[in-house]
Amino acid sequence: MLEDLSGKLESTLRKLRGYGKLTEKNIADALKEIRRALLEADVNYKVVKDFIDEVQKEAVGEEVLKSVTPGQMIVKIVNDKLVALLGTSNTQIKSAGIPPTIIMVAGLQGSGKTTFTAKLAAWLQKRGRKPLLAALDVYRPAAIQQLKVLGQSLNVPVYDEGIGDPVRIGMNAVSAARKQMCDTVILDTAGRLHVDQEMMRELVNVKNRVRPHEILFVADGMTGQDAVNTASEFASRLNYDGVVLTKMDGDTRGGAALSIRAVTGKPIKFMSIGEKPNAESIEAFYPDRMASRILGMGDVVSLVEKAQETIDQEQAAKLEERLRKNEFTLEDFLMQLQQIKKMGPLENLLGMIPGMGAQMKNVKVDPKAFSRTEAIIHSMTREERNKPQILNGSRRKRIARGSGTRVQDVNQLVKQYDQMKKMIKQMKGRSGKGLRGMPLNFM
Repeated sequence: MLEDLSGKLESTLRKLRGYGKLTEKNIADALKEIRRALLEADVNYKVVKDFIDEVQKEAVGEEVLKSVTPGQMIVKIVNDKLVALLGTSNTQIKSAGIPPTIIMVAGLQGSGKTTFTAKLAAWLQKRGRKPLLAALDVYRPAAIQQLKVLGQSLNVPVYDEGIGDPVRIGMNAVSAARKQMCDTVILDTAGRLHVDQEMMRELVNVKNRVRPHEILFVADGMTGQDAVNTASEFASRLNYDGVVLTKMDGDTRGGAALSIRAVTGKPIKFMSIGEKPNAESIEAFYPDRMASRILGMGDVVSLVEKAQETIDQEQAAKLEERLRKNEFTLEDFLMQLQQIKKMGPLENLLGMIPGMGAQMKNVKVDPKAFSRTEAIIHSMTREERNKPQILNGSRRKRIARGSGTRVQDVNQLVKQYDQMKKMIKQMKGRSGKGLRGMPLNFM
């Protein structure tokens, strides 16, 4: 996420931290590099100018130049200004006093709107809500079918009338939600261009007649300034409540994320990553956490939250007990991998670890690696999983054939397991307090 921008900013700030003493000249040189990095990331020119001016104003102050750690002071100033640029604080979606809460989702066609609608339903479902999806895109036949398939995969009801009047469908969907005791209705409207006056009028009619409590504009994070311009036009016509940035795990330069809040005045509420319609594929947007990621300082809070949401605490406690007794098996190893998979794409998780952003820039994470490992362990007998020491040559050949992998892959897995077991033993020996502080769930 925003790897190029993050790498350039991190490199520039590292140089500043290396100076024993800062002068107006080396601050000016660093700000020139930051300006270039932001413009290359497709951040709005006026936003960049204002940002650099504000940083410079504070950075050349006497307090910074005479500070014991001037480089660190500059990093703090850049971080604070970045947080301010992104919106200062997290903004929650609204809830109706009397259910159902109506959430309307709008945006351009192809921005990932329908997929986000399903992800939002999964996200709400995980938080104890009972959502209903409503198909208001009557112009793209595949959109209705797509929403129905997504709803079925999540076990979320979908209301549709096929081709018809989106305003009437929206109103009927709210009535259906009341009958089905659903506390949230998510309206998936048709994608449209802001220059299409008739389609924009239809959107305004849906807003006026159905009266949603929350309107979210979905912006494609890969489109840079186009997303910002479109968001501004939609804001002037629809006056939506918040922005959703999709495809943030793609080859995006990040300009939309940094510009859209400053240009539209609307808060970013969610970021969407990946194609899978599940709760782990969207994140509530926290400006301070995003600023930390961009500056290469990681996002440990979000990482811990993801762990708390997905890790089975009872299983974790059992595993900890087994580790204390030095009984860590390949069965336990498999369980750990499955827990990590639930937390989302591995490269996104690694990007949340402080200092990992720059290191991960050129590292290609093989998405099939987990599946390969699972297949290998599933091809073992229970005895082999619990006693890997009995895995001789013939057993390894059989396991490789059964899992559709090579013997080298089986050997590599066993080697990783042996290394991990050795590391656990060393950590246990070093600490009299046991293994409670060990990050078991990130192996």
